Amino acid sequence: MKSNTQLIVFTDLDGTLIDHETYRWDAAQPALTVLNQISAGVVLASSKTTPEIATLRTSLGLDDWPAIVENGAGILPPNETATPGGASYAAVREALNRAPEDLRGLFRGFGDVTTTQVAEMTGLSQTDAALAQQRAFSEPGQWLGTDVQKVAFVDHLKKDGIIAQQGGRFLTLSFGGNKVDQMRTIIDAYKPQHTIALGDAPNDIQMLENADYGVVVANPNRAPLPPLSGEEAGQIIRTVSAGPTGWAEAVLSLLHKLELH
Repeated sequence: MKSNTQLIVFTDLDGTLIDHETYRWDAAQPALTVLNQISAGVVLASSKTTPEIATLRTSLGLDDWPAIVENGAGILPPNETATPGGASYAAVREALNRAPEDLRGLFRGFGDVTTTQVAEMTGLSQTDAALAQQRAFSEPGQWLGTDVQKVAFVDHLKKDGIIAQQGGRFLTLSFGGNKVDQMRTIIDAYKPQHTIALGDAPNDIQMLENADYGVVVANPNRAPLPPLSGEEAGQIIRTVSAGPTGWAEAVLSLLHKLELH
């Protein structure tokens, strides 16, 4: 564990650090380089699985920091490539399959389809889609019904202790734990002087509101988030540029504000 940590940045991936369409993060590299130079932590926080996150974390040079996986259902420790799990995912699937048939048929989970279909749903390659199906804690899927039917579906799953979180693309089911829960765990462990959180989807809101500074990254592919707590006071800002370009601009601006260059 690192001591005397000046800053930890908690960041969503798809549509935030990673481009929504291309899955690239090149535009964020200048800010990532500066963060590395000042020994700031960068914690990836995503609905992605451990195998997906582990590969990305290595590519980004962030293996020395923990990562939040499967929408906050688990944490991948630093310099490791596996998390305990499996039984939780099986139990989520069992509870899902106990839902009333008329509602169950409206949820198209990653465990309901082939790897090719996951690739079509996500835009991932076949290889990456296969990694996305290696789940330990949670089940993401497409909701194919109405909002009223979704409320009934979610209410039914609550009886089995399952919570549903709406992300940028998918509705994710798990037995609990979210991004802000794991963010607090990591803050308690590292005790950074400052925290920044960046995201673009409803399941990022609590994380944004509980950091010293939250950044809503523009995503033209989805409806903008509503006004958030702390936004009027300047604790939460919004980018004009989308994806990794907006990510880098916001991070560099906040580093200047915090005098951490």
